[in-house]
Parts: sequence; structure tokens; C-alpha cells
Amino acid sequence: MKVVEVRGLVKVYEGPGKKHVRALDGVDLATARSECLVLLGPPGSGKTTLLRTIAGLESPTHGEVHLGGHLVNGLPPRIRRVGLVVPSYALYPHKTVRGNIEFPLKAEHTPRAMRERKARWAADLLGIPHLLGRRPGRLSVDERRRVALARALAREPAVLLLDEPLSGVDARLRAAARDELRSLQRRLGTAMICVTDDQAEAMGLGDRVAVLDAGRLRQVGTPQDLYDEPVDTFVATLIGTPPMNLVPRGDRLIGFRPEHLLPAEEIPPEGRVTMPLRIDRIEYLSGDRHVYGSVARIGQETRVIARLPATMTTPLAGGQTREFAVPGDRLRFFDAEYGNRTAPVRIGG
Repeated sequence: MKVVEVRGLVKVYEGPGKKHVRALDGVDLATARSECLVLLGPPGSGKTTLLRTIAGLESPTHGEVHLGGHLVNGLPPRIRRVGLVVPSYALYPHKTVRGNIEFPLKAEHTPRAMRERKARWAADLLGIPHLLGRRPGRLSVDERRRVALARALAREPAVLLLDEPLSGVDARLRAAARDELRSLQRRLGTAMICVTDDQAEAMGLGDRVAVLDAGRLRQVGTPQDLYDEPVDTFVATLIGTPPMNLVPRGDRLIGFRPEHLLPAEEIPPEGRVTMPLRIDRIEYLSGDRHVYGSVARIGQETRVIARLPATMTTPLAGGQTREFAVPGDRLRFFDAEYGNRTAPVRIGG
């Protein structure tokens, strides 16, 4: 069953000089029960507008929002059975943690005993029962994040909507926080939609990832789909660290991931495509070496990056020109003018 479905969603704002800004441009998207769907895109791509429209904080200019199979256009947020967590966490400073968690339940006239029971359940779930008597000013960023999540979960929402859920979390704790959030979602079985512009966060959290750009949906798929089979150069270069290399060849762009560009002797000769790489510099990053250089194809020089495992013993140094290669089945082809994925072509090499 589709927990959330948007159909032909358009949102237009009036910008400076009465110019119209199309924040969402015909978005069709659905998420199933127990699924974590991540909305990924650069700032201004429309992902937060989409989340707020699902929550009922924004009204669509055109299109429909369905929750649990019911059209909810025009219904206020409190009726939609959604749990929303915003980047600021929006906690009331004068209320205790318990008061913050119970507040939306009180607004819905939930009996006191049930409010207390649900608040305790949510606090236990997030590991913060010892904080129930404190006020937000005495909490760390991570503790405030947990309180905001507990408040959203106490309402037992049909879908949990998280806008930049890990913003402000210390970089050293982000991987652990991401894993904890994913484990929590799986344990509860609640549908979850997250917004982020961090592709590592998107790939780590999402069962599927929806990539938006300028209000349009570029691609929806599993993290592996987006990484291995991007539909265009926007997705190809948004996903991956370092991003996909794109080398011009006539009216096509040849794409390949940095980890597939290896010294030629490391790849069997059958089906490989070779290219001379002029090495500029090498970075040593934990278990990888990033080799920065240039390749010349058809009279054009293009910057590329190779990502080599530290276990590879091939000696390399800046200033060298070495023969590198890519397995033929790892090449992806795109239209050079429009960036769309195209059929493979045979390349000698």
C-alpha cells in the first residue's frame, strides 16, 4: 500500500519583480509502508518544499497529495497523521522534555494518562527517559534531536517526515546517528521521508533515493541503482565521492567511476578501454589513494580522478604519464549536449 503519493505536484511562488518561481514542477512520487525514502538535491532543488507540502504546511498550486489512499489537499497538518521534525527541532524552551513530547498530544485532547504513557514510550525508544524533567537549554544538540524525534513518534504517525535530520550533529557522530535512525525506522516499520543535500547521508539512510533538481524529479531508485545506472550526468556527478568521471568523445560523454579507472596492468585486456593518464598529484586518504590527472582523447584533455585501494602496490608518482584502463562493462554513455543517458557504443582502446 502507498502510504504517501503525490501526483503532478506543482508549487509556484511569486518572486522578486512578480516573477514566478516554480519550486516544484510536476512531481509524481510514492512511498510504501515501512520504506525510507530520501529526497536528495542541492539547495533550491525543491526537496523541502515537497516535504512541507506533504505535511500540509504548504498548499500545492496544482496536483494532489494522498496519504493512506486518501486525498488530503486542504487538510491541516494535525489531521494528516504525519510526524514532522525540522532542522531547528522547534522545542519550547519554557517546557520540560516531557512537556515538549506531550504538547502535540495535549493539543489533540489526548487524555492525560495516555499522554504520559506515550511520552514515556517515545522517550524510552530514543534513550532519553532520564531527560524528561530537563528543559531544552540544558540539552546537547544530539539530545534535542532525540527529543524532537520522540515528540513526532509519540503521535504514532503514519509517516515520519524529517527535514535535514542530522544537521548540526558533530561530524564524528553522524555515521552512528545515521545508523541509529535507520535501525529505529526498521524497528518501528513506519514509513519515513527524509530531506538532505548530503549524498552520503542519502545513500546510507534510504531504501530508495529521489533526486530533485530545480523542482523536477531526475531519478528515483535504490542507492545502488543511482550509483551504477544514473539516468543523466546530473545524477552521475551528484552521487559518488569522488563523482563519476565524464570524458568527451564526439557527441557523447563517456562516464566511469573513479574506482574503475586503474593502472592497465591491473585489468585483464579483454574488453578494457585504455587511456594515457598524466598524473598531477596523489592524495592519500585512509584506505584509498586518489590520483588526479588528465587524459587526452580526440585532441581534448579532460581532468579525471582514479581511486585506488591502498593495498594496490603499483608505484605511481606525480609528473608521470601511465597507461590506465576501465573495464568495458563499467562505461556509461551520455548525450554531450543534453546529458541524458544513451545506448552504449563500441570504443577501441
